[in-house]
Amino acid sequence: MCRLFEIPVSSYDYQPVEKPDEQAIIEKLNQLHKDHFESYGRRRMTIALQNAEFNICVFRTARLMAEAGAVAKRPKKSYYYVSVQEKPNIPNLLNREFTQPDSGTHWVGGITYIRSHQGWNYLATVLDLGTREIVGYALSRTPDARLVKQALINAIQMKQPNTKKLLFHSDQGVQYCANLFKETLALHGITQSMSRRGNCHDNSVQERFFRNLKTEYLNGMNFINHSSIVTAVEK
Repeated sequence: MCRLFEIPVSSYDYQPVEKPDEQAIIEKLNQLHKDHFESYGRRRMTIALQNAEFNICVFRTARLMAEAGAVAKRPKKSYYYVSVQEKPNIPNLLNREFTQPDSGTHWVGGITYIRSHQGWNYLATVLDLGTREIVGYALSRTPDARLVKQALINAIQMKQPNTKKLLFHSDQGVQYCANLFKETLALHGITQSMSRRGNCHDNSVQERFFRNLKTEYLNGMNFINHSSIVTAVEK
């Protein structure tokens, strides 16, 4: 019978893998927690630590975050109010096709609120689905049609797209149903599209942007007045 070839254990060049010092990880974790406005949960924090060359798993990250008291901010719950007004006769032409190959062909818009010590302020944005960047915005103390019109005008002036081939999508907010905004779209030859009633996911890309903006940036700030909000948003 053939004897099996045995390799002595001592012939292996075995070196144990050293685990990174937990104090060094916690120091880096606290730095990342502060640098990202206390918005990173355990999964995003794990990726950030791995990018910083710490060999760590998500479970260990969760434990160390708990030990360091690094608690991620949670977005406030959104409430979607559906009014009993007459439904706008504008179809959902976008149909959740959020991935577009070209810029300047599909824009989405929305409004969010920001609170200061002097009251509520409102931010309207225009997002290009082709590049996923904000191409226009406007701030006001009044959430009216002039606000969304100004955000659209700013986007057109900034990017100068071929508006005859441009589709603009939004929710069924009264600002986007107003004659002032519709007339602005018609003047530039822009096709209007609207989400279905009560379906916030029909404009989820825009809603996601507002969520990230508040969770990762604005929610960690206190604003004295409207001017301080303008300064923060423009950064």
